[in-house]
Amino acid sequence: MRYPQDDFNLSTVFAGVRRFWPLIVAGLIVLVIAVGVLTMVYTVQPEEQAVIKRFGKVIKTTGPGLHFKLPFGIDNVQHVATERVLKEEFGFRTAVAGEPTRYSKQDFPDESMMLSGDLNIIDVEWVVQYRIADPIKFLYSMREPERTLRDLSESVMRRVVGNHLGSEALTTARVKIANTSREEIQAAMKLYETGIHIVTVELQNVIPPKAVQPAFNEVNESRQERERMINEATKRANEAIPRAKGEANRIIAEAQGYAAERTNQAMGEAARFRSILKEYQEAPDVTRRRMYLETLSEILPNIGSVLVIQEGRNIPLPLLHLQEGQMPKEVTR
Repeated sequence: MRYPQDDFNLSTVFAGVRRFWPLIVAGLIVLVIAVGVLTMVYTVQPEEQAVIKRFGKVIKTTGPGLHFKLPFGIDNVQHVATERVLKEEFGFRTAVAGEPTRYSKQDFPDESMMLSGDLNIIDVEWVVQYRIADPIKFLYSMREPERTLRDLSESVMRRVVGNHLGSEALTTARVKIANTSREEIQAAMKLYETGIHIVTVELQNVIPPKAVQPAFNEVNESRQERERMINEATKRANEAIPRAKGEANRIIAEAQGYAAERTNQAMGEAARFRSILKEYQEAPDVTRRRMYLETLSEILPNIGSVLVIQEGRNIPLPLLHLQEGQMPKEVTR
């Protein structure tokens, strides 16, 4: 049964709606325009790139700044931080980043424990720093690119460490291991088209397991002592060898000087003998007498007094007093 008041209420409502219908339509239009404007504008930060999809298909990428797209969900935007250096940690985790950085106390032996080439177990902690070079490949070429990066990094690091001795991995080969790992991880990322560029691989800490840490410390001390002794021996050798070489050079120089002196002296004596021989051949008597007198003038000043002992006498007789520069007095018999 219908009552008169029901017809009155419905007619009143319809009348009110017809009265405000233009305002309702205008409000809906304004709302649609506002939603369209809000969904048509988007901003890309300086360290990002935006991937634009239209009905699920990638159409372009845009750089930093203010951009426009089709509204109402026709175009969708995905922001990718392409200029930010990201990192993956292996064997440890950062609890609080900053100054100072605090690390988690939890151990990750499944990631860090490795077998070296000489069948020793070592604990390796490292960091892979990377950047998203191609946002489209990063988003759509592979389902979990970060997980792929972690798996590949761990596989490559285990293989590279396994190609080196444990002592090398702990000491001298750390830089080589890091560089080799970076090159191989980058090659794998390029092969799988993940859009990831490896910036660097850094070995944070390479230590033996805790159970053998004391023995390892003793080995290191022994190596350091050996290096110290080698350095001391090298220092002494560097001091002694130049000194010995200098002494040898001095002796050689003296011998060469003596040889040159003797040679020149012999050549001078030979030349003097040849000149005397020439003079002797021209005037034998004169030359013989001159040589005799020259010899006496050289010998007699050096012989002192000359004593003559006659047979049957006990007292010697002075013959010459050359040192006094005069002849002896005549002895009376």
